[in-house]
Amino acid sequence: MLIWYSEFSKYEFNNFNELKSVYGNASIVNNNRVVFNIKGNDFRLVVSINFLQAACYVIWFGTHKEYDKINVETVAFDTTILIDKN
Repeated sequence: MLIWYSEFSKYEFNNFNELKSVYGNASIVNNNRVVFNIKGNDFRLVVSINFLQAACYVIWFGTHKEYDKINVETVAFDTTILIDKN
């Protein structure tokens, strides 16, 4: 994931066509959601991209097997992982 972030952050994409020209295996889901294959096809990364703000938000990350169980169009970031349980 850190390798993907390091590579992705080098670019300033203005639209999906520019993104797709660099990441040919990326799947465009809807008007702002994109799925990337990570480490070959072992993992999937679902992000929301706002081209006007040059912002990319991680929505979901998991194995290919886990990905098959989600609805990529509606999956949401699980904010409970941010709660300090101590």
